[in-house]
Amino acid sequence: MTIRVATTADAQYADQLCQWYIDSAKQRGTGIAKREPAYVAHKMASGDSVIAFVDDQLAGFCYIETFDDKTFVVNSGLVVNAEIRKHGVGRAIKQAVFELSRSKYPNAKIFGITTSLAVMKINTELGYKPVTFSELTSSEDFWKGCKSCKNYGILTENERRMCLCTGMLFDGSAPLVQLQVPDFSAGTHDPQLVSPDSAS
Repeated sequence: MTIRVATTADAQYADQLCQWYIDSAKQRGTGIAKREPAYVAHKMASGDSVIAFVDDQLAGFCYIETFDDKTFVVNSGLVVNAEIRKHGVGRAIKQAVFELSRSKYPNAKIFGITTSLAVMKINTELGYKPVTFSELTSSEDFWKGCKSCKNYGILTENERRMCLCTGMLFDGSAPLVQLQVPDFSAGTHDPQLVSPDSAS
């Protein structure tokens, strides 16, 4: 498996990734903010995203967003090829984008909101703690991203205090954790847990 910082050349994958977001939302039956190919391509060009490949095939993606003058950072839009889920690809991508966030925005608070149990587990391993929404960014730019989620009505009804998502925040004073992630060898579907090539 290869994980690296995405570049402008990776814009060719934007449409496919956005379709994966749609498919993932349907499979989970919960809710996920819609992403547009142009926005994904912009994140690739800005150096604020990581992309993964297994056997030269697109495997997954995740990007960084900043808010409140870069005092808050969110690792958003984690998506993994459905054919290779549950093999640690998501964990490897989260590790890489987390390290990229710490490198580019060392003084920022890293947070996220999610309905995914898998993401919650990975975030916990990285040192995130569950928090109330009041401890997250108040930026309208962040919260308007929830408008395309089918649960947006729940968020607004509760005056943005709670929704189906769980808020999670990383304490910048906590030590960095190196997660165990898989190495995919050609022709095998039983990956061993080793450190991957990752962005940092």
